[in-house]
Amino acid sequence: MATWFLIIIYLAFISLGIPDSLLGAAWPVMHTEIGASFESAGLLSMIVSAGTILSSLFSGAIIEKFGTGKVTLISCILTAEALLGFSFSPSLLWLLILAIPLGLGGGAVDAGLNNYVAIHYKAHHMSWLHCFWGVGATMGPLIMSYFIANQNSWRQGYLQVAMIQFGLVIVLLATLPLWKRVASLKQSSESAGKAEPLSQNMVTQTETMRHTNLLRIKGVKPSLIAFLFYCGVEATVGLWGASYLVGSKNISAETAASWISLYYGGITVGRLITGFITLKMNNRVLILLGQLVALTGGLILLLPLPDIFTLIGFILIGLGLAPIYPGLLHETPERFGKENSAKLMGYQMAVAYTGTTLLPPLFGLIASYASISLFPVSALAFILFMLISSEKVNRTLKQRSL
Repeated sequence: MATWFLIIIYLAFISLGIPDSLLGAAWPVMHTEIGASFESAGLLSMIVSAGTILSSLFSGAIIEKFGTGKVTLISCILTAEALLGFSFSPSLLWLLILAIPLGLGGGAVDAGLNNYVAIHYKAHHMSWLHCFWGVGATMGPLIMSYFIANQNSWRQGYLQVAMIQFGLVIVLLATLPLWKRVASLKQSSESAGKAEPLSQNMVTQTETMRHTNLLRIKGVKPSLIAFLFYCGVEATVGLWGASYLVGSKNISAETAASWISLYYGGITVGRLITGFITLKMNNRVLILLGQLVALTGGLILLLPLPDIFTLIGFILIGLGLAPIYPGLLHETPERFGKENSAKLMGYQMAVAYTGTTLLPPLFGLIASYASISLFPVSALAFILFMLISSEKVNRTLKQRSL
């Protein structure tokens, strides 16, 4: 039952992924139709992320009271209704209002599902979980590109995605009783397992129990900074990548949208592959390798190469980002203790979405006053900051284990 139940969780993560990539794909044609300024996409993204941060911070208490299943269901209803509203919005003001429930719908369910999988399932399931987020994120630009190219309508793109979300709501409603049942089965299975000697990691977890202020645990702060810049670069590439291709590379809007779908496709395929690699390689090595691949993709974008290399650069960034986020999430109970995992997961989601909130609009502001051609420089800078923070966590944990 527990394995089959993962399908429901995977479907829920598809619902998280589709809306994340829609705005960036639609914006090159969307902002002119509604009479919004180019940089307004950053404001919309900021409001969505602010709602997500708020719901993430309170996710621990909300899930404890209502359960992961009910929170996931309610969140999907919120996002479906918001996306439906997007398809009929006559102006930027309506989009700004609807961005609030869209953000609130994503935060609590994101933190809850990540903690649920980190505690009850192994590392490869976390990678595949986020692979399904990538499936959704890849579907978003493809759906939008189809309707822009064939019907010249971004509104139809949002409408179709809203219908997909409502379909998922029906599935979640039908399977609502399974959430507590599977969690109980997992806990019973773990309790019945043979006792094992305490490893160094378990000793470390025991030490963290003495901390009432989670931010004082060694390694937590640089870990949060790594989440900040990971989501910053992922969201910046997704939101402004198409505009960079149109404005700096003179590529058509529909082609740019399809190329960004390949960026998300790189994340998706990378996480599918990573799920198998985790069976032989630990998370920390995979995180470092992913960061180096993403750096390579950013450098390719920076160089004056033919357009095909630009596409390769986007795909490499996607492939490189693939193992980082699920790897960092799955390491949370291992690094900082299961007893701290739920709250820290909420903190990590909040900081991650802070990166999503602040860094893309920051680049949009820079681009509006300078040039969209600075996009590769910003992407590279965010990747470097993430790499430095992540490696600082590893050094801190290594010193703590000595």
